[in-house]
Amino acid sequence: MKRILLKLSGEALAGEKKTGFDEETVVGVAKQVKQLVDDGIQVGIVIGGGNFWRGRSSENIDRTKADQIGMLATIMNCIYVSEIFRSVGMMTNILTPFECGSFTKLFSKDRANKYFEKGQVVFFAGGTGHPYFSTDTGVVLRAVEVEADVILLAKAIDGVYDSDPKVNPNAVKYDEISIDDVVAKNLQVVDMTASILARDNKMPMWVFGLNEENSIVNTVKGEFKGTKVTV
Repeated sequence: MKRILLKLSGEALAGEKKTGFDEETVVGVAKQVKQLVDDGIQVGIVIGGGNFWRGRSSENIDRTKADQIGMLATIMNCIYVSEIFRSVGMMTNILTPFECGSFTKLFSKDRANKYFEKGQVVFFAGGTGHPYFSTDTGVVLRAVEVEADVILLAKAIDGVYDSDPKVNPNAVKYDEISIDDVVAKNLQVVDMTASILARDNKMPMWVFGLNEENSIVNTVKGEFKGTKVTV
């Protein structure tokens, strides 16, 4: 792999606390990503905002405004995680689809490619910049735009199951499944908009558990224990 796009769950970064950040978890992620960068792999990162905000659970706030709060949550996450990455010796930049003063830089493919070529980790914050689109759609969109080889989905769960393993103890885990089957069975690996975008642009996704030891490095180096979503 030359270029990967890593999607980190906000909830997974919060660890046991469920909200905010668990610094030990984030430092662990940073050290793993540094191994990849040191090996010459270009890494882009998208982070969900669920450790701060899930606007769709509120019926008292206009959906557009709720989604805007969610976009800001992803920016807070990227600023924090970017700084942890810097603390372990990486250079980073944060790109957003809208202006955020001096906090971030405005996204463009050319700008992202320039940072990648310099060996920097590029954080894609703020989702797509529009309401009604999740960070799932954001990560697939950015992966397609920057021509990533694969999307790595690091979640609190260790792969794709035929039903929710939190609810069904007999849920069966897939080692590999096509994106067509994901869409047909509505398995919610990512949301439906993101699934169709990945399918139409032949963007593979590998789903694995963030909390497993050295899971990011192991996934990239072939010791994969999650689910490969093929195209």
